[in-house]
Amino acid sequence: MLDGEAFGQLFGTFERTAFRLETLAVYDVEEEAEEMARFLAGEPMGPEWDDNPWVRSMTDRGKQVSRVHVLASPLTDYLRYELAAYPGNVTAGETIGILDKAGQDVTGLPDHDFWLFDDRDVYRMHHTPEGAFTGAELLPAHRLAEYRGYRDHALAAAVPFADYWERHH
Repeated sequence: MLDGEAFGQLFGTFERTAFRLETLAVYDVEEEAEEMARFLAGEPMGPEWDDNPWVRSMTDRGKQVSRVHVLASPLTDYLRYELAAYPGNVTAGETIGILDKAGQDVTGLPDHDFWLFDDRDVYRMHHTPEGAFTGAELLPAHRLAEYRGYRDHALAAAVPFADYWERHH
């Protein structure tokens, strides 16, 4: 099981593609606490929200970054915060889709987050019930086809973020 620092190093070493399925309504990320408090207070979020430098560091090197977020309206405060940051991720080159369980039948996907790198390494993300990250588990190679299928299904069923945002923001 990789801790946060070791897992974070994978973003510098993948070669072509990184896909994430997100499933939680709340993520307890210590590094985001101050920024989230500013967001909830209606304060300006800063230039990194206009063009996410972390995403840009990957897409500027020709890498593809994508995610599908499975969520349920009404949104938690955390999801309002996270989705408000997504336009900057899209500007930086990330492809984002939304599956809203309040408006779509969402079946055939796992109930946990994962990252799939270069179509060859899949990491199941582990979180506490409160959403704190506890580790990333590299799944065995025989699970790869299953998780590629989850990715393909999620991408095919998701609404592009811009369309979702236009209807719900």
